[in-house]
Amino acid sequence: MKVYIANFGRENYAWPDCLARHEIVTMQDERVHDLWRDGDRKGYIDFCVANLKTMKGIAPTRPVAGRWFNLGSIVTESSGDMWLHQDGKHLWWTVTTDGLPIIEPGPDLKPNPDGPPNVYYYRKPAQPWSNMNRKGEPIEWKGLHPKAPDFLVTEATLQKLSDDYAGYALTLIEGGDLSPWHGRAEWKAKTEAGSRKQPVRTFSAMQIAFFNMANVAWDTALKANGQKEMRNVKNKDFGFANRDELAAYIADLYEAQEGLCAITGLTLQFRDGDDHQLCCSLDRIDSQGHYVPGNLQIVCKFINMWKSNRDDTEFRRLIEIVRGSSGF
Repeated sequence: MKVYIANFGRENYAWPDCLARHEIVTMQDERVHDLWRDGDRKGYIDFCVANLKTMKGIAPTRPVAGRWFNLGSIVTESSGDMWLHQDGKHLWWTVTTDGLPIIEPGPDLKPNPDGPPNVYYYRKPAQPWSNMNRKGEPIEWKGLHPKAPDFLVTEATLQKLSDDYAGYALTLIEGGDLSPWHGRAEWKAKTEAGSRKQPVRTFSAMQIAFFNMANVAWDTALKANGQKEMRNVKNKDFGFANRDELAAYIADLYEAQEGLCAITGLTLQFRDGDDHQLCCSLDRIDSQGHYVPGNLQIVCKFINMWKSNRDDTEFRRLIEIVRGSSGF
């Protein structure tokens, strides 16, 4: 059984419908529906990159556009898979049925300023959503282990859980014994950190990563200008008023990339992630250019090291050759 965590539409606006209609759903800009229906992946991605924008006005990367292409198939072809959704109070779950999907146009309730008023909805019937485990006990979000939000929340539309995390989720839904996970060192560390009293505001691993990337860019721009401190960097060198403004832009960029590496499409991680080499790293698309809007992307740390100061287009071409030859 595959296990997914999911959001439903911009700002999760379709969740009430999913709950009431016993379904999962995703939606697509009506201009790309025919390309998806015809299986024209390249045409779909080319159109998205050239014409579509997120709500923050950022163009999707090719991996994100490719992910959008996959969403319709993942949802409409799902059968016997578990889907999870958290609403802030409870963790909800359902299992998709073998019922026929419903694909239909309808109004976009959270339209993009630059987009059309309608979208195509891709709906798949499911069992009634439940916020209780199979023993009839409520699954309250605040009652979950402090480690659980690390993998039961996603910035993307949907995320397939790894086998280990899927096993935890399935055991949680069954009302089974979770001690094999809770007894691990990293899980215990999360519990201990959560129990400490914090006298000052704390930041999530994601927020810390964004600030760290902004600080690195700030220091790099400073060194490039031969300055000992940053006073008034030219716009062409650093296109943001300060580090906080850049950190906010990075947060928007991460959302636009749906938490995926802009070059490989791998899921980005943070300081306490499972693999340090998959942690977020800020990259200049044109390595000879500057830290300005439109010239930045978030990639995995190892990709930034591999790319170094190489041409972005050429580096992507080489990555595609490796991807094709290795079969991943």
